[in-house]
Amino acid sequence: MKYFFTILIIMMSSMAQAALLSTKYQTAYLAGGCFWGVEDLIRKQPGVVSTDVGYAGGKTTHPTYAAVKLGSTGHAEAVKIEFDPSKTSYEKIIQYFFRIHDPTTLNRQGNDVGTQYRSVIFFTDSDQEKIARKVLESVNASGKWKSPVTTGLAPFKEFTLAENYHQDYLVKNPQGYTCHFERP
Repeated sequence: MKYFFTILIIMMSSMAQAALLSTKYQTAYLAGGCFWGVEDLIRKQPGVVSTDVGYAGGKTTHPTYAAVKLGSTGHAEAVKIEFDPSKTSYEKIIQYFFRIHDPTTLNRQGNDVGTQYRSVIFFTDSDQEKIARKVLESVNASGKWKSPVTTGLAPFKEFTLAENYHQDYLVKNPQGYTCHFERP
């Protein structure tokens, strides 16, 4: 019987640890033009644990790059960002997002033009929506941009992982194209 309780305690301890680990990180979904550049800069931020590129905000299921690049699926190239809230915050992630893309160009970043390159914050709950709205309003009121911010806010619905060759693209291809850079 003693052996049984020891195993039970070990199993419960392992389950508790797994539950803590699974709830330790939070997720943000952002679209700000070509996902390669957004991913490359955001991944380097303190507290960011992982990034994946994919498609969000569209009207079709299981989109592919071949369809999304035509602009007919309604999807935006987006980045899924897992972060440790003990090291950074959702607000800091959103503030940094506004530093690495031009939020005033509707459906465009640099040479990339189309709705798939729009600027959108996909919030997962009401707390994220409040924070995103607050940061967006602050950026718009800051006067740092000559034109009004066109970044959209939308409830998160679904994220489809992009094809493997898009993942970590600028790590695999350091001379690859990007129109993203840090701004003051």
